[in-house]
Amino acid sequence: MTTAPRFAAQHRVALGGSEKEPFTAQAVPPQAAGAQPVAEAGEITVSVIVGPKTPFTMEGDGPQERLTREEFEVRHGANPASVELVLAFAKEFGLTVENSPRACPCTVRLSGSQAAMEKAFGVSLTTETTDAGTFRVRNGAIYLPEELEGHVVAVLGLDNRPQARPHFRIATPHADNVSYTPVQVGELYGFPAGATASGQTVGLIELGGGYREADVTAYFQSLGLAAPAITAVSVDGGKNTPGDANGADGEVMLDIEVSASIATGAKVAVYFAPNTDQGFIDAVTTAVHDTKNKPSVISISWGGPESSWTMQASTALNAACQAAAAVGVTITVACGDDGSTDGGSGNNVDFPASSPYVLACGGTTLEGSGKTITSEVVWNELASGEGATGGGVSTLFPLPAWQQSSNVPASTTSAGGRGVPDVAGDADPSTGYEVRVDGQTTVIGGTSAVAPLWAGLIALANQQNGVAAGFVNPALYAAGAKGVFRDITQGSNGGFSAGPGWDACSGQGSPVGSAVIGLLAGASGAKSPAQ
Repeated sequence: MTTAPRFAAQHRVALGGSEKEPFTAQAVPPQAAGAQPVAEAGEITVSVIVGPKTPFTMEGDGPQERLTREEFEVRHGANPASVELVLAFAKEFGLTVENSPRACPCTVRLSGSQAAMEKAFGVSLTTETTDAGTFRVRNGAIYLPEELEGHVVAVLGLDNRPQARPHFRIATPHADNVSYTPVQVGELYGFPAGATASGQTVGLIELGGGYREADVTAYFQSLGLAAPAITAVSVDGGKNTPGDANGADGEVMLDIEVSASIATGAKVAVYFAPNTDQGFIDAVTTAVHDTKNKPSVISISWGGPESSWTMQASTALNAACQAAAAVGVTITVACGDDGSTDGGSGNNVDFPASSPYVLACGGTTLEGSGKTITSEVVWNELASGEGATGGGVSTLFPLPAWQQSSNVPASTTSAGGRGVPDVAGDADPSTGYEVRVDGQTTVIGGTSAVAPLWAGLIALANQQNGVAAGFVNPALYAAGAKGVFRDITQGSNGGFSAGPGWDACSGQGSPVGSAVIGLLAGASGAKSPAQ
C-alpha cells in the first residue's frame, strides 16, 4: 500500500531570513581559505536547525542563572515535536538522517543527492566558479512545506560559497617597524608575571589552514615556554590541513601562539570547519557545547560584514553565542581589519563581532618597552593600504542594556544599535606579533591577534579566580571598570574617532591585565565554572 504524500501536497512557504542575493564573484571573500570545491554529482549534507523546547532568554546584565552544558541541553535542546516533523519530512523526500553530534543540540543533519535536496527545499542549485574555486550556490529563499513553518529556524549547507575571511595582516617591511612576542605584549599590558592558566582550555574556531607540531614546539622553545597540548576537532569534515603560509595557516598559528603564550599551561582545542555559513555555525555550536574539551573561552578571528550574512545564518550564530553566555563560556571576536567600512560601501560592522553576546576586539598601534607603553593610538594604516581596525554600530542587533551609558552613535536602522568594539589591543602589523608559520618566523597583526590576546587573558582570569568569567561584557562596562582599561583617545578608523571613554574604534580601551583579572573575580561571584 502506497502512503499518500504528506508534505509534498502541502503549500510551500518561504523560510524567513533564508533569502540569498544573486551570486557575484565579487561577493566571495578574497581570502576564501577553507572553501570546499563542489562535486556536482556528490551528496549534500545540510544542517537543519530547529527551535528549542524552551527558548533561552537573557535580560539586562546577562543570564540570571549559569547552566552546565548538560543542563542547557536538557532545558533548551531541540523541541522533540520539531525533530519528529523534520525526520518525517526527510523520509518522504528520500533524505538520510545523519548522526548529529551531541554538541549540536538543536541540529538535525540530513544528506541526499542534489536533486533530492532541490525537491525537498524548493531551491535550484547551480555551480559557479571564481578565482577562489568552484562553489554550489542558490539564489532567493528556501521553501518549506507549511507544516514545518515555525519549527525550522535555518537550513544551512545547500549553498557552500565562502562566508568569512580571517582578520590578520602580514607586516609590510618598513624601516620604522617594531615587533613583539606575545609575552612582551602581555608585559606592556600588565598581565601578571608568572601566572598560568593550567586547568583551562582555550577554544579556537578555524575555517581553513592548519598547524604543524614542529612549528609549535620550535616557537614555544624560542620563548622558553612549554608547548601547549593541542587537540584538533573536526567539524563537518574540516581538518587540520597546513599548507599556505600566506593564507589561513597564518591565522591558525597566530591564534595558537598568541593565546597559548599568554595563557601558559592551558590546553588548546582547535575546531576546524569548512568556510561556509554551515561550517562556521556548526563549529561555534560544537565548541560551546563540547563536554570533552570543555573550553572556558573561545576565540574567533573570522567574520564578514553583517550584510554578507543571511538573516537565518546570523540568527543561528547569534543563538550559539547566547548559549555560550548561558553556560559560562566567554567568546572573543576580531572586529575586522578594513576600518569603518569593513571593506564595503558606507560604514559597516563585522559579524559575529557585532553579536551582543561576544567580546568584540578592536585594534591599536602599540609602542613601548618592558612594562612601559610610550604610545598607543587607534590602528589606521588605510592611507598606505595596510588596514585599520573595524568598528561602528550594528544594523542588526539593538543597543544592549550594558552599553546604554556609552554614548554609542545612532544606528542607521531601527533594529540596530549595538556598538563595536568592546575592547582593544595591539593589532597594527607595523607593531605586530612575532610568530612562526610553516617553518618561518614572520610578523603578523590584525584584529585576529587581539581576540586570542583577550582570550588568553580571560583564561588566566578563570584560573586565578577559580571560576569561569563567562559573559564578561556587563562587568567590563560597569561604572567601576574604568580603571581596568587604558583609554585610547587618539586616532580614527575612518568613520569614527577615538575620544575619552568608549568609542567605535577602540571600545573601552586596551587592558590593564591584572586589574581586568581582579574585576572579573568580583563579577564572577559564586557562579559555577563552565563545565
